[in-house]
Formats: sequence, structure tokens, C-alpha cells
Amino acid sequence: MRSLSSRLLVSVSILLLLFFGATIAVLDTAFSEAGEQARRDILDGHLVALLAAAEPDDSGELVLPDRLREPRFENIGSGLYAELRDTGSNVLWRSRSALGLEIPKGIIPEPGNHLFARESLDDGTPLLTLSLTVQWEFAEEEFKPYVFKVAESLDSFNAQIASFRRQLFGWFAAVALTMLLAFSMLLRGLLKPLRQIETEITEIEEGKRVSLSGEFPTELTGVARNMNLLIDSERARSDRYRYTLDNLAHSLKTPLAAMRALLTDGHGDRFSGRFNEQIDRMDEIVRYQLRKPAASVAKNLVLKPVEVEREITRLVDGLRKVYRDKNPDIEVSIEKGMQFRGDTGDFLELAGNLLDNACKWCKQRVRISVIPSAASGAVSSGLVLTVSDDGPGIPQQAADALLQRGMRLDESTPGHGIGLAVVKDIARSYGGHLSIRTSDIGGAEISVSIPPISSSRSD
Repeated sequence: MRSLSSRLLVSVSILLLLFFGATIAVLDTAFSEAGEQARRDILDGHLVALLAAAEPDDSGELVLPDRLREPRFENIGSGLYAELRDTGSNVLWRSRSALGLEIPKGIIPEPGNHLFARESLDDGTPLLTLSLTVQWEFAEEEFKPYVFKVAESLDSFNAQIASFRRQLFGWFAAVALTMLLAFSMLLRGLLKPLRQIETEITEIEEGKRVSLSGEFPTELTGVARNMNLLIDSERARSDRYRYTLDNLAHSLKTPLAAMRALLTDGHGDRFSGRFNEQIDRMDEIVRYQLRKPAASVAKNLVLKPVEVEREITRLVDGLRKVYRDKNPDIEVSIEKGMQFRGDTGDFLELAGNLLDNACKWCKQRVRISVIPSAASGAVSSGLVLTVSDDGPGIPQQAADALLQRGMRLDESTPGHGIGLAVVKDIARSYGGHLSIRTSDIGGAEISVSIPPISSSRSD
């Protein structure tokens, strides 16, 4: 999860979950305890009413009237029950509401003590019971123990608790979602300056803007200021390099022009044409190499797309002329619309060195292909450039040595031994890599993989 907004939303969601969860638990406990305490107070009131209604009869036993002031005791199945027992657990009286039911005997408390308990009927109905053992004084100071017991069904109480919990979860879920929505909208506004910086940096890379604007909050003003200073400094350094190297390039063009004039005057058309092509190539290479330091400084500011098919076609046409005597069969396979996001000279250096080596070492066949890199997706700047030949190939143990400047396998063949090293350096400057394998047509196969601009920069 790389998004700052997502991290903040997930963090806030977890905090809200913990906070609301603890709040729900506390409210549920408080509501349950308050409700149960209210039930106990009501049962205690009913028990006091039973004690007030109890009277001894002529036979010297304690009895209760047929009808009590609480109507629920008279309604069968009302959920409120009462009974009177002796200490031998014999039922002396039972309310009409308990008709057909057997109230659990439970634990008999000590005389004068109230005992609340949770018990159940035979059918599993939960009850809250209150028992009281009293020593009833009769005539002539005779005392007999009796157990008064009232019970109330907890079905309605449990239903109220369940309804309260549903409402509690519903309200808290609605509040949490509302808070998250409000926080996400607030976060979107707070992070807008960061998105603005990202957009402006992208515009600078595309050449649509020269610097960051100054319309940022105080916390980001220093970042924008330092970024603008860095961009101005690098741009000024690039300009100094360009001016200096332009002068140098101009100086080198003069002797090259003189060489061309001398060759034109002293040799035939065919001879002069071939030398002119080489001088043109030398001139292009000199201009590219002299431009390269400035480009390397400014490449992170502006990267322009290079049409791959057009530049490869130019290279192949030139190499067919250079190797006219050998006349290699060069197969070209380029996916439609391929582009290289970078300096044109860098791409020509990559493809030119690989094609030149392949034409130099092949027997007859050279093959070049350019396809999008696997990581590029919709981004067209990532590519894989592969050049194969049917020559003697490159031993695996010598592959690493060839990537070092000046190293060559065959000293009898013209060259300086820096081509593959240059290709490797350019590929690495774009975040890519070079690999050497055996081609399916018999010789060497060299691949250069350049990742997309977005992937290389995120690394």
C-alpha cells in the first residue's frame, strides 16, 4: 500500500473500529447491568407486596389471599410468578400465573437474606428469581420458617437487549461511515498541494513548465523553493556545458570539412562517396559525444520520444552500404508504434553498436527485433532490443569480460573493444540491463532491456 491517502484511511478506520468497539462494549454492559438492576428492584417490590399480603390462618399456617394487587400474578403465562414454600420444600401457595409450571426450587437462603439468581424453567425459559427466608412469628411466640420466592421471565428483557444492540451497531456503523467519508473528503483537500507538486513536476519533465509555482502551503513552500533552485542550477549548468561543447564541435567541424574537400578533389566518385559516408558518420558521432555531457545533466528534466522504427531503418540502410561487400541479410522486426523515451543519440548508440558488431561477425544473417518490455503495460517507453547473428557466437565465460572497455575476443578484427561496454553503460543510465545468450540461428544474441520511465524512477 504505497498511497498516503490509503494508509491514512486504513489507520483511521482501525482507530474508529477500536474506539467504537470499546464504546459499544461499555454501553452494552452499562445498559445490561442497568436493566437487570431495574428488574431486581421490581422483584424486590413484588416480594415486599407478598410479605404484606401474607396472613396466618386459624390452623396456624401462613396463607396468601386468592387475588393479589399485581394483576400479572393472576394471568396465566404472564411471565411473573410467585410461590410460598416451607423449609421442607413443600409448596404452600403458588400464583395463578404459574399454573402448569414448576418453578425451580433453587438454593434456600439463610433467614433474613435476599438471594437473586438466574434459573430456568423446564422448557428452557430463563428466569430471574428472588428468594427470601423469614421466621414468621405466630401466637405465643411461635416461629416458623417460610421461603417467599418471586420469579420473572427474561425473554422480554433479552429481546430488549438484542434490539438495543442492533440499534447500537447500526447507529455506530452509520456514524463510522459518515466520519470516514468526511475524513476522505477532508484528506483529499489536504493532499491537493502534493498532487499539484506531482503534476507540475510531470509538466517540467514534459517541457511544458520551467519551474514549480509558488502557490503552496507553508509546509511545502521550502520544498518547492529548493526544487526550483535545483532545477535552475541544473539548467544553468546544462547551458554552460552546451555552449562550451558547441564551440568545441564547431572547431572540429572545420578539419572534417577540409578532409572531405581533399578526398573529393583527389579520388573517384565511388571512393569519395564511401569516405564521405564515413565522415558523415564521424561528424554525427562527434556531435553526439560532445552533446552527451549536457544531455546527461538535463535528461531528468525533459525526455522526448524517439521513433524506433525510423531510426532503426536509417541504421540498417547505412550498415548495408558499409558492409556492401559482405551483403548481410538483415531481418527487422519492430512492433508498431514503438518509442524510446530518451536522447536520440543514446538510442542510435545502443542499436548502432549492436548492429555493427552483428554485421562484423555474422556469416550471412543478422536479425534485430524491438518489443515492449513486460513491465511497460500501457507505457510505450519501455522496450527490449535484441540483435542476433549466425556468426561464431560468444562463449558464456567470456561474456562478462567483453562488457569491459578495451576487451576483445579476436584482436585480428578491427575495432577498439568498447562497443558493448558503451551499450552497457547507456542501458544502465536508463535503469536497464544487457544480457548475452546463444542465438537460435547459431551465433550470439544480445538483448538490451529498458524499463518504462515510471518504473525506473519509482525504483
